[in-house]
Amino acid sequence: MKRIIIALAVVFATTATFAASIGSWKAYLSYHNIKEIEKAGHEIFVLASKNLYLYNTQDQSVRTFSKMDVLSDCSIAHIAWNQKAQRLVIIYQNKNIDLLELNGNCTNMPEYYMKSMTGDKTINDIYINNQYAYLSTGFGILKINVSKAEISDTYQLGFNVNYSYIENGKIYAASATNGLHAASLSSNLLDKSNWTFVDYFTPRPKTIDPELLDMVKNANPDGPQFANMTCLKYFNDMLYASNGFGSESEGFIQIMKDDKWTVLETGNISQTTGLTFPNIYCFDIDPLNNNRVFACSRNGLYEFQDGKFVKHYNHKNSPIEIFDQIHEEYELITGIKFDPEGNLWCLNSQAPTQAIIELDKQGNWTSHPQSELMKLNDAGFTNKSLAQLQKMILDSKNRIWFVNDHWFIPSFYCYNPATDQLDDYTKIINQDGTPYAHEEVHCVVEDHSGNIWIGTNLGPFYLEPSEFGKEEPVFTQVKVPRNDGTNYADYLLSGVDIACIKVDAAGRKWFGTYGNGVYLISEDNMTQLQHFTSSNSNLLADDVIEITINEKTGEVFFATSEGLCSFMSDATTAYETMDKDHVYAYPNPVKPDYTGLITIVGLSHNADIKIVTSNGALVTEGRSNGGTFTWDGRDQTTGRRVASGVYMVMSSTHDGKKGTVCKVAVIN
Repeated sequence: MKRIIIALAVVFATTATFAASIGSWKAYLSYHNIKEIEKAGHEIFVLASKNLYLYNTQDQSVRTFSKMDVLSDCSIAHIAWNQKAQRLVIIYQNKNIDLLELNGNCTNMPEYYMKSMTGDKTINDIYINNQYAYLSTGFGILKINVSKAEISDTYQLGFNVNYSYIENGKIYAASATNGLHAASLSSNLLDKSNWTFVDYFTPRPKTIDPELLDMVKNANPDGPQFANMTCLKYFNDMLYASNGFGSESEGFIQIMKDDKWTVLETGNISQTTGLTFPNIYCFDIDPLNNNRVFACSRNGLYEFQDGKFVKHYNHKNSPIEIFDQIHEEYELITGIKFDPEGNLWCLNSQAPTQAIIELDKQGNWTSHPQSELMKLNDAGFTNKSLAQLQKMILDSKNRIWFVNDHWFIPSFYCYNPATDQLDDYTKIINQDGTPYAHEEVHCVVEDHSGNIWIGTNLGPFYLEPSEFGKEEPVFTQVKVPRNDGTNYADYLLSGVDIACIKVDAAGRKWFGTYGNGVYLISEDNMTQLQHFTSSNSNLLADDVIEITINEKTGEVFFATSEGLCSFMSDATTAYETMDKDHVYAYPNPVKPDYTGLITIVGLSHNADIKIVTSNGALVTEGRSNGGTFTWDGRDQTTGRRVASGVYMVMSSTHDGKKGTVCKVAVIN
């Protein structure tokens, strides 16, 4: 047996590099903005950009912690090291509490987080004394025994405590609204009457030891500089991200290539333009020059070349229109999209005379007025373009689709540049004749059959190509049979607020939602393959604002309200033909301690796969997802792991044409 194992290892030593295993999760967290530092012997805990890492001063190593490995939650508010208990107290913004040891063991204390109470549960500060942590809260002080991981006492003082401390046998509670109160440690601290006013409030902001800051300044883990990513695009083996719509902040576009992050130069934009540089609503890459990126925001359109800002377009040098002469920083370009010829199409929201403008590849501007888009006449506005035109896509016929994601006329549109025709879709009536009073249309996407899907606050709907352009089109609302012996069916994700939709290489739909995580639905729309939430998976949050996919590897990226993470799916880009240069299996050989899925890549769409023993006995069979097939290493008949040996992976196209054969070795 030992000789067999050695032989198999040698035979497959040149197999393609092992990729991330299917079903694995990864977080792409920011550690850029340091807020708190806690020393624990020769190691230093650092809270940066709401995330945590540990720096070892002896070997200069860095270890990150997240929900993907040991932590219980996301978005850390405060940390404090308890020397007596040898634990780091971690307070999350949602009031959850973790206790982390240097060896990585983490104990969750969910009682306070889960407790329903009328008082303000906000935790403002942590004070450490012996084995205890005193948490200053919106209602008083919470005392925790860090060694025992239990709540010892709750002091209901009836006012917000900014910070607390112990001195000369007394405990002090400092409140910006109620002043400084104190009580003797020997008294009954649960009795509010034992706490007396002793002085006025003195602010005590938490500062970082400059020596500790100097020690960790060069130990920043790899990660994005900015955490609030809500606009994503995977292009040319790179992930692009910006901050999208939402709370106003400085704009950015950051790029990840080979797990290394860079940021497009934006530092001189405000000085150059004389205007603020707010959120980047969206961006696109020039198909004729991949180093040229355009981005749009509240203040117009920005052009970048080779990572550097080169030009700003607004009402002074282009047809972009300003809202009015009073609002100098209100010329909304809310959506952009390049066509294959290199022409850039832009959506000008809340503009006086237009909504669609074009910058052609020669640098010439053209306005394409459409009266159906000039209906923002609510709240005193007079026939301006709709308020939030965005999420532009180009379908397989080079038609431009986009939505108006706004409560006033929630709708979506199709513009054909070849004919200058606009089709508007403002009403939703499904195949059963049921009308829907939808309030929001968040996104639009085309599936592999040419259907156009929209994500609304009432769930997903789609239009078949035969319904395009009709005066009263019929929307399909997928019916999923209950399969319970009745003829009843339920509408797919009815009532779920769909934030984004992405179709993967296998034709399956990924639905990101507001508040319900992510759903993966089969290509035929009949089967829910996955439903990831923050409670049943490593998904960082249940608000999933945007999704993009690396179709070469199957990695699905999720921009959530708590940061960026990804899931390694089992669908990759399919090949037109299958040959030995592209079809391979990993891991290979499959070692005794490996329990994950064995993955075969380089296949054609819906390829038929048979895995057989060296003497031709069938082990398992199935069809590929896009260009990928997975095998659990078990015999489909017995359900047991197969014996050591070399197995043949035989492939053929869905129409029966022969593909190729690759081998995978299993070692037990």
